[in-house]
Amino acid sequence: MTISIDLDPIFAGGYTGLAAALDRAGFMFQSRNLAEAQSAEEAMARRAVALDGADAEARSRLAIALHSRGDHQGALAEAERALAISPNLAEAHGALGLVLTFSGRPKEGVAALRTCIRLDPRAPFLVFRLIQIAMALYFCREYAVAVETARQAVRSFPDLFRPYGLLAAALGQMGQTVEAKEALVKAIAIAPKRFENIVRGRHRALRPEDHAHLLDGLRKAGWKEE
Repeated sequence: MTISIDLDPIFAGGYTGLAAALDRAGFMFQSRNLAEAQSAEEAMARRAVALDGADAEARSRLAIALHSRGDHQGALAEAERALAISPNLAEAHGALGLVLTFSGRPKEGVAALRTCIRLDPRAPFLVFRLIQIAMALYFCREYAVAVETARQAVRSFPDLFRPYGLLAAALGQMGQTVEAKEALVKAIAIAPKRFENIVRGRHRALRPEDHAHLLDGLRKAGWKEE
């Protein structure tokens, strides 16, 4: 994407693509410092929107960037603008679902995320939508469906720790302690440092009460604070 920007510095799509790449480098692949990647992602997304305010993909990416630093109101506004421009853009529904889930409206978040999958069922990063749906269902206290969705995410991408963590928490809430413990051990084994960071330090986008709810499920799964 840096090549496209070099060739055409006023091409909004290049900045949108670079913002997405920065998000994945920091969040998924851990090839860049997370805070630095998120800051650069927001800068690139803002540049894309400044170049083309009618670009729904750029506004969707800005919504995700704002969500990452906990600006629920700003993220929601950008996701809604993206949908007003392009009502059938899967990425816009995905951004909306993510923001709603983390801002205390998980039931609406599930609906938006499912619309995202329906519009683009073969998206390369579909597994993250499944993880987001599992989290939203967990926040809705629909633990059985959260378990089913988390297991679907595990089957799709067994090397990610997040679906195992959600699976552990939901199973813990259901009292299925043996299976919950197995999922918890797997989550920690895959990414011990990242798991520790999540439970010890609340993500800026996650409400305190939702973080406490998640920790409650993990404790029931066998996680112990030291």
